[in-house]
Amino acid sequence: MAIRNWLVLVTALAATGCNKKKADAGATPGVTATEIKIGQTMPVSGNASAYAVIGRVDRAYFQMINEKGGINGRKITLITEDDGYAPPKTVELTRKLVEHDGVAFIFNSLGTACNSAIQRYLNDKKVPQLFVATGADKWADPAKFPWTMGWQPSYRVEAKIYARYLLKEKPNAKICVLYQNDDFGKDYLAGLKDGFGAQYDKLVVKTESYEVTDPTVDSQIVSLNAAGCDTEVTAATPKAAAGAIRKMFDIGWKPLHLLTNVSVSITAVLSPAGIEKSTGIITAVYLKDPSDPANANDPGLNEYRAFMKQYLPDANPADASAVYGFGVSATLAKVLTQAGNDLSRENIMKQAASLSHFTVPVETPGTEINTSATDFQPFSQMRLARFNGTNLEPFGEVISAD
Repeated sequence: MAIRNWLVLVTALAATGCNKKKADAGATPGVTATEIKIGQTMPVSGNASAYAVIGRVDRAYFQMINEKGGINGRKITLITEDDGYAPPKTVELTRKLVEHDGVAFIFNSLGTACNSAIQRYLNDKKVPQLFVATGADKWADPAKFPWTMGWQPSYRVEAKIYARYLLKEKPNAKICVLYQNDDFGKDYLAGLKDGFGAQYDKLVVKTESYEVTDPTVDSQIVSLNAAGCDTEVTAATPKAAAGAIRKMFDIGWKPLHLLTNVSVSITAVLSPAGIEKSTGIITAVYLKDPSDPANANDPGLNEYRAFMKQYLPDANPADASAVYGFGVSATLAKVLTQAGNDLSRENIMKQAASLSHFTVPVETPGTEINTSATDFQPFSQMRLARFNGTNLEPFGEVISAD
């Protein structure tokens, strides 16, 4: 399998790690001379189970790293617990991971509400809550929560990019918004307000929220259609997003449809909703689409495809969530490599906040990862893409939210 320079570096460090002085075993929970134990919660079951592939890819990625000797001679052990996308369960299982299993830190746990439920606990205990699998804007607040960091572009950043696009391409739009009634959905409203400014109340005609436990969003879609909107922004997780796409088609409502990046998986959302019903949807991307013919020979995606074929042959490599898992795991490998043998929790966070012009094989050309002690937002750039019935086809230039 082709390996890029940064992964070669990981392997090289692993090979020489045995000759270096190790950090004292036990200095950091979960860290020994031969192991770094980390934990996460994932919705293996429940309404958000379409995201469970992320945890599978994370574990497979570290299996690959371990087979190459680990990082600085240490193998990575990732414990994944199923919280069913239920915050009370997230709290219970995170406490188990920290207090019983003794993990060094929490990595890539999924869900805005779920991570919100454990953020204060982990910060009080000074346990890194690293690269959380949610784009809530609140993860980039080092002054208040110095132990929490996101990875993907924030929902607020994404919505701001949509607003800029609409102001330029459809300045007289009548916009409706469907959003999940939690921090995830509300960040999109905040981002639209940022982007539209004083024109928000003029352009946004109607909003409807839904609860993650709602069986359908049919009534909300009917209500939005009745408002006479010609543009729809959907901030929903996969099940609700697919339901919204189907209902819009069934009632003959054909607005310009902008859909949150976290629900544009062709395999988990667009195809189940119906290819014909999904064609034309616009989203903002920061990762490459493996199903795009233009990426057939992309070196980074070839590396990703080879990884999936070897380590997760039963998973669909076109799944956007799988691409995400590969990218975020590669970023953690970079952080741990930079940390060397100082695997204190403090240094792990320091290294996570010291990424400069870093790229992973699966990210959109023109984007890069940058962090600092005052900037906990790794990505701040995205590009728009339209689903053409086969793949997400990028258009326009990379847009920065800065």
